[in-house]
Amino acid sequence: MGAGAEEQRAVPAGKDEVKRVRAAAPPIHDSKGNVDLTTALNKINWKKKNDEPRIWNTHNLSSRLAVDAMCAGTASLLVSPVITVIDKAIIENASGKRAMGESFKASFSGLVLRPHHFLVSRPFALLFALYSGTYLTANTLDTFKSTTGNKPASTVSSGVSKFAATSTANLSLCLWKDAQFTKMFGTVAARPLPPISYGLFAVRDSMTMFASFNLPSLLGPSLPLPEAAERYISRTSTMQFIAPAAMQLFSTPIHLLGLDLYNRNESTQFADRLSKVRVDWIKSALARMCRIVPAFGVGGVVNNGMRKSLMERLE
Repeated sequence: MGAGAEEQRAVPAGKDEVKRVRAAAPPIHDSKGNVDLTTALNKINWKKKNDEPRIWNTHNLSSRLAVDAMCAGTASLLVSPVITVIDKAIIENASGKRAMGESFKASFSGLVLRPHHFLVSRPFALLFALYSGTYLTANTLDTFKSTTGNKPASTVSSGVSKFAATSTANLSLCLWKDAQFTKMFGTVAARPLPPISYGLFAVRDSMTMFASFNLPSLLGPSLPLPEAAERYISRTSTMQFIAPAAMQLFSTPIHLLGLDLYNRNESTQFADRLSKVRVDWIKSALARMCRIVPAFGVGGVVNNGMRKSLMERLE
């Protein structure tokens, strides 16, 4: 008979055939009739993954960590001056201390005419610490993942762990910065920030972190972008600008409500607070977009681009 007939016979005919194969197989039970799992696994040549040696990519690890810190510091130094000006203007406008335009003019004048004073000021130091800490957390997590996963040094991760790590770092640093800015540039006597304001700021920053560190890698590959444009900027980098900026339309009201709860006493009606939020929403959202684009757009692209280039040299 031909090969076709032999192949046809090799296919089990049904339940009877399965029973026949099982009966012919070597026993996998012990003397008491219990299944001997070790024997069963050995018969299918199974090997536990835990028995296999785990390989880590520790090549140039100290240099890679230095690159993480250098890229984070460089990106933060680039964007912190502008963000300092914008944050101050938003808080002064929300408290009624000074109109947003007047605040912008005064701060930019100080930055241009007395940069040495501006760059050693407390507001700038707070913003530099905030963003260098956030970028450094993202970078070191990527290095940790590439090391323990035995992947190239330039690998960029995404997912729950990165969202949790960057959010935790940014939330703690941003809450500290916001508490200081609110006291420094508010109109009321300095007092502790209400717990509900901390909670609202935490929600605001979680939304921004998710849009900045997770959405670009998730949505970037499917972003419709002309081939001509892709010669100059990748889809992921484009989404790095779009996602955090768009999220400000939703997070700005939460931010304004948190500020209002500090600036006005507890007897203020909630409807009055919402009215104040509606008045300041659009201009504050636009200002926060201008703030976020440098922070997680420009800063994110500079940090990621520098890191990728330098890490590839260390691979």
